[in-house]
Amino acid sequence: MSLLDRARIPHHISCIMDGNGRWATSRGLSRGEGHKAGIVSLREIITACVRLGVDVLSAYAFSTENWSRPQAEVNLLMHLFAKTFIEELPLLHRENVRVVFLGDIEALPDETRRVFEYGLEQTRDHTGMVLALAVNYGGRAEITRAARLIAQRVQAGTLDPEDITQDVVADHLYTAGLPDPELVIRTSGELRLSNYLLWQVAYAEFYVTDTYWPDFDRWGLVDAILSFQHRDRRFGGLSAAKGR
Repeated sequence: MSLLDRARIPHHISCIMDGNGRWATSRGLSRGEGHKAGIVSLREIITACVRLGVDVLSAYAFSTENWSRPQAEVNLLMHLFAKTFIEELPLLHRENVRVVFLGDIEALPDETRRVFEYGLEQTRDHTGMVLALAVNYGGRAEITRAARLIAQRVQAGTLDPEDITQDVVADHLYTAGLPDPELVIRTSGELRLSNYLLWQVAYAEFYVTDTYWPDFDRWGLVDAILSFQHRDRRFGGLSAAKGR
């Protein structure tokens, strides 16, 4: 970690945690074992991000499309979400991490939803890193929801259409109040967004590794941040260093 410029750590790192099932299959294990191993990796990345001074860590845990997976796998994931959240609360308290959820958690099974709501309450006053977990999340659904909320305000007469700006749209997204991701990490080598944070990643830097998520550790995170720190981020403008 000594090679890292601690003054240029991304404020918001987002992880598309991919490859749990393939990691398990390659070892002759059930997909459920892969998801369990993935939780261990997330725990390590949370701790590493806290140590590095990251302001926000977001993680894609369960998409709106994941409901189409076999029911047994969905049930296991929902059980793991609830069980893990309770087990990890001491870590979240110790590290002063505040949890928020991106997605429609009202549609989750009762047990999982109740545990998530309990976790939100338990970490609400924490002042350290924000852990934003995307569960039952889809980028298109999020933008559609924001458009509906804005339309309701216009219909109620509390918002003029001419006053709808990018900031207004952002304020109606699940990530309202959070900085946009600066670095998006995707494991398992897939080169797609998978309907994730479509609005928020407009100028994010992407880092893709062939490593499956259960094998992704703090050193993989360091490599991703080092890659980020070596890039020239122009945001559509000219490079100050190269004049182009």
